[in-house]
Parts: sequence; structure tokens; C-alpha cells
Amino acid sequence: MTINPVIPAVSLRTGQTGQSARTNELGMRPMQEAVYEKRGEQYLLIKSPPASGKSRALMFVALDKLAHQGVKKALIVVPERSIGGSFMSEPLSKFGFWADWVVKPKWNLCNAPGSDEGQVARSKVKAVGEFLNSEDQTLVCTHATFRFAAEELGIAAFDGCLVAVDEFHHVSADPKNRLGYYLNQLISRGETHIIAMTGSYFRGDAVAVLSPEDEGKFETVTYTYYQQLNGYQYLKELDLGYYFYTGPYLDAIDRVLDGTRKTIVHIPNVNSRESTTQKHKEVEHILSVLGDWEGEDIETGFHLVRRADGRVLRIADLVEDEPVRRNKVVSALKDPAQKNNRDHVDIIIALGMAKEGFDWIWCEQALTVGYRSSLTEIIQIIGRATRDAPGKTRAEFINLIAEPDASQEKVTDAVNDMLKAIAASLLMEQVLTPRFEFTPKTEESAPLDGYDYGEEGYKPNGTNVGFNEQTGQFHMEIKGLVAPKSPEAQRICREDLNEVVASFVQDKPSLEHGLFDEETAPQELTQVRLGKIIRDRYPELSDEDQEAVRQHAVAAFNLTQKGQKAAEEVTQAAGGEEKIGGNTALIEGMRKIAMNVRDLDIDLIDAINPFEEAYKILARSMNAETLKQVQEVIAGRHIALTIEEARDLAKRALLFKKERGRLPELTSPDAWERKMAEGVAVLARKTAEERANG
Repeated sequence: MTINPVIPAVSLRTGQTGQSARTNELGMRPMQEAVYEKRGEQYLLIKSPPASGKSRALMFVALDKLAHQGVKKALIVVPERSIGGSFMSEPLSKFGFWADWVVKPKWNLCNAPGSDEGQVARSKVKAVGEFLNSEDQTLVCTHATFRFAAEELGIAAFDGCLVAVDEFHHVSADPKNRLGYYLNQLISRGETHIIAMTGSYFRGDAVAVLSPEDEGKFETVTYTYYQQLNGYQYLKELDLGYYFYTGPYLDAIDRVLDGTRKTIVHIPNVNSRESTTQKHKEVEHILSVLGDWEGEDIETGFHLVRRADGRVLRIADLVEDEPVRRNKVVSALKDPAQKNNRDHVDIIIALGMAKEGFDWIWCEQALTVGYRSSLTEIIQIIGRATRDAPGKTRAEFINLIAEPDASQEKVTDAVNDMLKAIAASLLMEQVLTPRFEFTPKTEESAPLDGYDYGEEGYKPNGTNVGFNEQTGQFHMEIKGLVAPKSPEAQRICREDLNEVVASFVQDKPSLEHGLFDEETAPQELTQVRLGKIIRDRYPELSDEDQEAVRQHAVAAFNLTQKGQKAAEEVTQAAGGEEKIGGNTALIEGMRKIAMNVRDLDIDLIDAINPFEEAYKILARSMNAETLKQVQEVIAGRHIALTIEEARDLAKRALLFKKERGRLPELTSPDAWERKMAEGVAVLARKTAEERANG
């Protein structure tokens, strides 16, 4: 068994401003205050990281709607019963608000006995109906209960109500998604207020959460990971990485599992290729790696394991199947009296639990074996480790991935897992970076209010990079950038670039060829592949607005990659001192990019392979021979052009002709020129075939 070097794919150094936890006179944190300012909106979408206070933000807005906006009832809808605890009664007036949030025990259906699915759920559906006819105003239930209630009671039953949907990424525009279907019906009827809350507004299957028509009706409040983490008081560093191993994962886990740190270990599903299929023996092995088992704690059911240094670890086993023992452990973890007790538990071993909505502020390390079903799930797991807590200065997410082995029958599956892990790290790097405000560089360009353009200030004739400390945004001027015209395109460029990037990094051909095929021209990825994704995702936009969204997305993605790399160089030049300097290194890294060119040009940005920095990390993390084998396999796969992609290439070939006086040539040594020529040839051939067929 071997395990390759531990090289984080993403590293963030926070500013430790303490801003995230500061409250105003109403007891609201900055994110909650921003949400409350939009309390009059009928449809409100809150995009905010785990632990930023979305549940309390909802309480503030819901109470205002119930008291001042004519809303009769508030139904809080959560994906699973365990998350219902986040919306229990809260004495908000104790912290300055004008009312308390009260949910009577009988109306917290997440605590009611019985399943939320099938026939058993009928009692909960009946309870929803009774609530709607009662004098009480607040109810908490699961997504499943709400779906059944909407089906049985009808959409009109929720007229005049507020429906707040937590973890909104469970919704999908796909008609088969029943929660999405009923929300669409509510929006079409127009008689219900809706608040959508999520920390990851994208899905693992790349399907849109809402249709563009429905999404356009929502007012969005975005509080970024950057704002949240940079405003922490204690956490200084966050590292995210995928680490490759060969042989059984149980032989590798001791190399990355640190028994001195508060850790959640997610073992693989028994049906996955990483699993030994003996999940209980896997838990026993992990316990033995940590030390000598000395029994169980009578009150909590936690395993007691003595380390070599004499310290006794308290380990919660959520893999346990026996109901009584499992419920004892779950209850102990949920005990509100222990929420702020750092010594209550040391390590949690889970399979299918301790992910979305699981609140353990002391978690310093999330160790996941094998890739999970979606990017969303990975981001939710990462969120378990990103809470701020006294004494917690560093957190990390480790994805332990089996290295592809050409001798294995399931080598394709292994490569897919590897690609998904890389996609997750690329997306998280984008998510953790400050937001961008891109503007075209013209003779009329001017500095934006609130932005610091460095010691030399704004340069009218040069490339400018400004940073707004208050909003956590970069302003960058780009020559040749197409500005979005329609309100929807402007909203996408302002709010949804991360969602576009999520679709891009989940596009398997783009990721494969961008990482492993040296013959693939960067523009084939940034212009053709991303262009198709934009057209498919936003078909209602004009060609010009689709191009504007594409350019903004590729600029955000590529400049994030290059900026992080430049930030590392700044840190190294400073002798590592910038590790605790928060955003300073990243700001200087972005300015370093600007100094290296006369003008930031969109053609220059399009000519950057979006995946080259990820490949460099991969090359340092993986066995060189295995990496070469994977590269040969991927390079041998040809991406067949669709007629739409051929048309796009032909359009770009015409621009090429306008600039150079000739069409692209198939024999050119330049890969991008050859690709444009191929597009012209494919389009000509298909056009001729259509004419021949009448």
C-alpha cells in the first residue's frame, strides 16, 4: 500500500476580522441584517454558507411577514428530520429583536414519531391540514411531508402562507422533482410567499434548481464563503485536498487520520469499490488505528479508545445498525446541553449521516473515503468543518481517493471518481474566492466607488485591480469584454457565475481533455464547451448576452486559478508570513497578474487552460506512471462536434478571417486554429448532406 504526498488543492487564509459574528441592536449578524432588509419581497433566495445563520435570518423575516405583511402562517420545510432542530423556538427578544420565535412542540413534525414517507406519512399530512385550520402560525416539517401535503390538500391550501424551504438545492427544475413541481405551482398561483435557503445553489447532476422564468422572480441575497470565513474570529486556515492511495483504504487511513484533532470520518458506501463490504469491521479497524479500545461510555454509547500518549478518545459510531445503541449515540450528539462542550466527543465515524445540517462546531477535520454522489454533498461535508469555535485555528477536508489502476477491471470508475474529486476542489476554490465585478476597459473607464486600487491608485491608461474590503469584491477591467445587456444576463453575471462554473467543471469531456490532452486548445474548452453549456442553460438569452455570461464566467474561473497561484508566490516571497494575513496575499496575487500584462484582454483569458493549475497539483499528488496511463487513455478519445458547436466554431472562424485575412487551416500547427477549421469543415459537410437529402 502507498499513499501519495499530502498536497492541498485549495488553501484559504482568513482575515480573522470577527465581523461574521458581530450583531446589531436587533441581534442580527451581517448576513441576517442583509436578508432582513429584503423582508418585503414575496420571493426571496438566500445563498449563504453553513453556520452563517440562515435559520435565524428566516425567523426574523417570517416574524415580520406574520406581524406586518398579512401572512397568515409560516411553514418551514427541511430535507430531513434532524435539521428540524435548527428551527426550534428561539428567545430572539433576549438579543434585541421585537418578538420571539415560537414553534409549539406539536407543530414540529420533525420530532413526531413515524416515517415521513408512504402510508405512515398520512398522519403528518393530516397534522399539516390541522395546522392550517388552527390559530397557530408556525410549523416545521420535512420536504417529504410538504410534498404529500401539497398533493393531498392542494396548492390553494397554502394561499396567504409563507413556505420557507431549507437546503433549496434539493429542488430541481426537472418535472420529475416533486418538490420543484409544487413550488412551481405555488409561484404560478402567486398567492404564497416563498423563502429559499441554501449554502450550495447548484446540484450534483448539473440540472438547474429553478427554471429561468421562476428564478427571475426571486430577489437574491448572497453572503459568500469568503465574507463568512474571512469574518471569523478564530479560524485562520482552511485546506481542502484530494489524496490518492493504492491498496485497501484501511491501510492508508492512518496516514491522514489525525487522532489529536476533532474529526468526522465518512467511510464508503458498502456498494462502492472502496468498501470492503464489511462496514462494522472497517469501524473496528479505524478504532484500532486510533488506539486501544477500553469499552463504551454508559450514558452516551461512545467508544472509549486510549491513544499511545495516554489520552482517552470519545468516539461516536454512527455506522451502528442496532436501533437502541444507535439512537443513544444520536441523542448524545444532539444533546443541546453539550453543544458548546469541546470535550463531549472527539471523533465521529459515519456512513450516510453527519453531513447536511449536522452542527458540530468543533470539527477540525472532515475525512471522506471515496467520492460521494454529487458536488453538493461534498460541499455540505466541507461545511461541517468550517464552523468558527474558540481554539480552532485550522480546518481541513480530506478526500481519500483510490488511484486508478490500469490492471483493474473498473478503471473507468476510478478515473470518474478522480475527476469528480478534482471538480469539487475547483468549484470550492471558486466558491471561496471574493466575488468579481468585471467591466470592459474603454477610454471612458473610471474607478468604482469603495474600491482600493493599490498604492499607485487607479491608472486610466493601465490595467486596474481594485478590492472592496466591505463587500469582499474584486473590480477588474478587461479589454474586449462584452457587457450583459438584459436584466437577466446582468443578474446571472452578478449572482450566478459559481453556478455556471459548477456546470462547467461537471462537464466530463471538458475536464478530461483540459487535464490530460495536451492537443486540446484552451479555447476549445473556454469558448466551445463552455459556450454550449451557457446556451443550454440560458436558451432565453440573446446571442450577445450568452457570450457576455460566458466571458464573465471564464474570467472568474481562470483569474481565480491564476490569482491563487500568484498568491502562493506572494506568500512564499514573504517567508510564509502571509498565511495569517487573510486576503492580503490574494489581493496582491491578483495585482501581480495585472502587472504582468499591459491590458487584461478577454482573448488572453480565453487562451488559458482552466484546468492547468489543477493538473500541476495532480502531477504532484499522483503516481507518475498511473498519471501517464490515464493521460494516454483520455487523449485517445475524440470529442465529436455537435452541429451547434460546429456553427459556433464557424462564427469564430469568421472573426479569425476578419482579423487575419484568411480562414483557419486544418494543417495549422496551432491547435485552436485547427479546431476552428474542423468546425468549418463539419458544418460544410452537414450542410451539404442536408441539401442532398432535400
